Amino acid sequence: MKNQTKTSSTDILTTRLIADVVVRAELEKKLAEGKKLRVKIGMDPTAPDLHLGHAVALRLLKRFQDAGHAVVFIIGDYTARIGDPSGKSKTRPQLDTAAIEANAKTYFKQVGRVLDIKKTEVHFNGEWLSKLSLADLFRLSGKFTVASLMERDDFANRFKDHRPIGMHELLYPMMQAQDSIAIEADVEVGGTDQTFNMLAGRALQSALDLPEQTVITVPLLVGLDGEHKMSKSLGNYVGLTDKPENMYGKVMSIPDRLIMQWFELATDLPDAEVETVRQSLVSNATNPRDIKMRLAREIVRMYEGEQAAAAAEAEFVKVFQKKETPDEVKEVSVGKAKLNAVDLLLATGLSVSKSEARRLVEQKGVKVDGATIEDPTIEIAIGAKGVLVQKGKRGFVRAMK
Repeated sequence: MKNQTKTSSTDILTTRLIADVVVRAELEKKLAEGKKLRVKIGMDPTAPDLHLGHAVALRLLKRFQDAGHAVVFIIGDYTARIGDPSGKSKTRPQLDTAAIEANAKTYFKQVGRVLDIKKTEVHFNGEWLSKLSLADLFRLSGKFTVASLMERDDFANRFKDHRPIGMHELLYPMMQAQDSIAIEADVEVGGTDQTFNMLAGRALQSALDLPEQTVITVPLLVGLDGEHKMSKSLGNYVGLTDKPENMYGKVMSIPDRLIMQWFELATDLPDAEVETVRQSLVSNATNPRDIKMRLAREIVRMYEGEQAAAAAEAEFVKVFQKKETPDEVKEVSVGKAKLNAVDLLLATGLSVSKSEARRLVEQKGVKVDGATIEDPTIEIAIGAKGVLVQKGKRGFVRAMK
């Protein structure tokens, strides 16, 4: 990230990035004593992209790192095989090893967008979980009770509604707890939906007569849809490696009601500046669009720098406000001199099915060379220079023969 400021141990807990601390007094005592803490976070590589929702926790970890504490990033290559049941109303599909490994390879670069990767201790939890024998698993599971596992809301609700709970899902919080044992965690950081799993780490440490980790939860950033937490599986996210113009455009698409939450959780602006933005929004002193543009510019600046943020904003103004064509448009060969509108959308990749393509055209969501088309059966000639096909506000492709 660009232009990060240093943080002292005494300042770590004075941030809007924290939802709760269990137990705060314990952590305050450790910090006051000047102990170098091992601060853990774990993420399962269930998809290749980390996003702004993940960055809330990562930016809190950066505060610990800047204060001289050891940050331990665990890539859950083994727990991903189970699938975290947190917040799920049904059993997750289990990923195959190849998909997990492919996703995990992208995490190093992405984590480095926020943390100093040279100072970050990185582990795959398969390092220790794959070595557990059946006898080890018996001993580990013996530290937990079915009653304690059923206290988590997602399990309790599914049991009440007679929906299946896989036996392997009950192992997930135990595996995450074992991660804390393996790396000797003093602190674990995660979203509020991870509270149960992180408290399982405290419970296991206590059962083994080890010092209990402090659990810090961070708020969940609501995604682009304005309804659900930002999620890889829902696709409502802004990726940390998105191109600056895509990052900017996605931020501009959020509902106005999310503006303040995103200023609070997705930016590092001082609290006083965030409050000024809030007052401006509440009093209608500034157009929400302009406030959102400041938000988008600030987020791009954090990850890509001032120049990229300015360029992304200029591109947004050009394409979406002045309704001009973007500077760079992907070219796709469709292999024909003439196609109907539906087949053209399929051939350019702007639609994944004929029914979706037909609906887009009928809803006047498609333009060809700047003109809106309304008939899905209309034949479109592909000239020597191709045709510019636009879906919605963001989708531009030049179709070539």
